[in-house]
Amino acid sequence: MWTRSRPLLASLVLTLSCAIPASAFDRVTGAPFASRSPVYAEQGMAATSQPLATQVALDILQSGGNAIDAAIAANAVLGLVEPTGCGIGGDLFAIVWDGETQTLHGLNASGRSPKSLTLDTFNEMGLERIPPYGPLPVSVPGAVDGWFELSERFGKLPMSQVLKPAIDYAERGFIVSDLIAYYLERSAPRLGKYDGFAETFMPDGRMPAAGERFRNPGLAYSYKLLAREGRDAFYRGEIARRIDEYMKAQGGYLSYDDLASHRSEWVDPVSVDYRGVTLWELPPPGQGIAALQILKLLEGYDLAAMGRDSAEFVHTFVEAKKLAFADRAKFYADPAFVEVPVAELISTEYAEARRSEIGPTAAKAVEPGNPALLHGDTIYLTTADRYGNMVSLIQSNYRGMGSGMTPPGLGFVLQDRGELFTLTPGEANTYAPGKRPFHTIIPAFATREGKPWLSFGVMGGATQPQAHAQIIINMVDFGMNLQEAGDAPRILHTGSSQPTGEVMRDGGVVSLESGFSYHTRRQLMKRGHVMQENLGGYGGYQAIEFNPATNSYIGASESRKDGQAAGY
Repeated sequence: MWTRSRPLLASLVLTLSCAIPASAFDRVTGAPFASRSPVYAEQGMAATSQPLATQVALDILQSGGNAIDAAIAANAVLGLVEPTGCGIGGDLFAIVWDGETQTLHGLNASGRSPKSLTLDTFNEMGLERIPPYGPLPVSVPGAVDGWFELSERFGKLPMSQVLKPAIDYAERGFIVSDLIAYYLERSAPRLGKYDGFAETFMPDGRMPAAGERFRNPGLAYSYKLLAREGRDAFYRGEIARRIDEYMKAQGGYLSYDDLASHRSEWVDPVSVDYRGVTLWELPPPGQGIAALQILKLLEGYDLAAMGRDSAEFVHTFVEAKKLAFADRAKFYADPAFVEVPVAELISTEYAEARRSEIGPTAAKAVEPGNPALLHGDTIYLTTADRYGNMVSLIQSNYRGMGSGMTPPGLGFVLQDRGELFTLTPGEANTYAPGKRPFHTIIPAFATREGKPWLSFGVMGGATQPQAHAQIIINMVDFGMNLQEAGDAPRILHTGSSQPTGEVMRDGGVVSLESGFSYHTRRQLMKRGHVMQENLGGYGGYQAIEFNPATNSYIGASESRKDGQAAGY
């Protein structure tokens, strides 16, 4: 009798768990779903995805460094303690608020595809898409050049001092946290077969477990080279030569010449206004403008009147996301190779035209618009200092630990960002030599009346633009504070058309965190949405808010991960 009744009981438990907002504790202040209070401090603030990195950022600030120095130092530590999401084998994007000039700056520190690898090569191999692992998806790592660009333009301390904490941790080791141990273990079956990977990350024949000490002497060696010889150690010196030698041995195409010719690019962030707030994102090849498109579409609705836990709000949000992602699939690509109609895509006129396509039921297929007619997986961190500087920085290998290509003795994995090209000829994001692939990692920044307000980001692939928009909506429309805006249960839609060629024909899937009621889920199903549980896909949030009334900072961090916000 018990065996036959178990499915019904499981269904009832799921129904009840969805009907009652999850809460592990009773707080005296704040929303019932808030995990903690925001952090308040005057002199400096750091919010990263790992406490050790946050503490290093604060140490740098208190030893005379600024927010830029602190961000680089924290990123270097994260490359050691969170190799499941970042490292110097990957790319970097940043938005910097310069406190002295009161101006905003964007940095695209992403790398390009190998010059010797052509579309014909893939065709000759009989491939329909670029594989996720191995030598073929590897593109030039841009993070190191990004560090030195940031340091040379805005930093105060020498890179030898900025990198020292990460070097010390890499040499003596750190204690692995539960979450990182979980993701390390998941990486072993996929990447352990590649030369150099097990030697670097599995010295005892397995990944380190939670609570164990892990050292990475190879990464310490690489960081020491950077501290002593600068960025050229990576792109023209010993590291470049060793990467070239390793990739040749693996049958890869990334070469010394590809590394030697790499440079980052300073770009102008782009923005939209949303109910008195200006959200800033970086232009393509990243997906940041998808968040801007979503907000412009939703600006025409009274979201506050709908209520956050309502089928009307979730449905409207998901349908706006589908429209923005249809354009993302068609138009977002390296602007050095194709003309991306950024201004048109984020314009009020285009949003008004597209908004009419949002109906009362779930759209199964969404075509991209024609903006020309108007004229005919990741770490995120943020830092702030007493000088008024704020940094919004995101850095990634793409698929967790990357391609598996691990040059021996250097301590890091090369990224597999090249997987995000399409091999279909004639598309905006079609593979070409020396081209930047479509990028998922995006930092964000928001201003009010031309003054800094929020430096924030939410890591997690295609989750990011959806979550960026939700953070702004949570604060602007639903009146949440900085921590509540990140802790609030998230909406996630997957299955949209992709820049890699996949086309949505079934409407995709909607996943809601457990704080949404069963009533809302049931109403969404009646509207034609396919509902599905999701494990770990809701992203990771860090944020710093500037309070002009007290000339101080407010910090928030992600309760879903190991995040910590701290200040002084």
